[in-house]
Amino acid sequence: MTDQAKILVVDDDVGILDTLSDILSDMGYDVAVANSGIQGIEKILAVPYDLILMDIKMPRMDGVTTYKAMKKLRPDAAVIMMTAYSVESLIAEALNEGAYGIMYKPIDIAKVVTVIQRLKESMGILIVDDDFSTCVTMMDVLHEKGYTAITARNGEEAINLVRDRDFDLIFVDVKMPNMNGLEVFLAIQRMKPTIKVIMMTGYRCEVQDLVTHAIEHQAYACIYKPFEVETVLKIIDDVKRLNFQREVT
Repeated sequence: MTDQAKILVVDDDVGILDTLSDILSDMGYDVAVANSGIQGIEKILAVPYDLILMDIKMPRMDGVTTYKAMKKLRPDAAVIMMTAYSVESLIAEALNEGAYGIMYKPIDIAKVVTVIQRLKESMGILIVDDDFSTCVTMMDVLHEKGYTAITARNGEEAINLVRDRDFDLIFVDVKMPNMNGLEVFLAIQRMKPTIKVIMMTGYRCEVQDLVTHAIEHQAYACIYKPFEVETVLKIIDDVKRLNFQREVT
């Protein structure tokens, strides 16, 4: 993301558009506005916005319908829904579809700025696996997609890294010598319970009890080797959205 974040505000209320545009522009952001869902869709075809602020309740095409259409065109778009109404079903639908959060009007500008700053930050990702080829493959995939990650070759190294650094997401191999993945996960959970941990294994049957135990203790998911790149990237996107939803909503 560039230093001058590009923001699109979509709302049928001209007063809201003018207010948000003026305030955010004065703060140095590149702001565009759209007064309908259709106009918003036209805007994103031309510009890859860093953040889209979308009103939920609009005539003709509501914000959730607009977001669904935008997602087909820009799957990685970061969209925050806005509302002044109690529209719980639409809010739930938007979050289920992958919206990054909900902001209630009048909009808290400080919260918008926090969201922009968080979008600029790279996710902290740790890969824990004693298999060198797995580490290299995952690092290559993540770097190609713009993510940064570091690796640990055993459980003790991973625990030391988690103690000293902040991570958003950790991939942990289940079958490792000395300290298996379940033991590593439980140690991480005791230290920093909000970190999302994904278990990995190529031994589906052999370590199923360990995987089941990890999932029962709130491991986020388990992926099986050899895994699809799309599976890994979807998990990262899901965790990123969940973190935003927790902070914004």
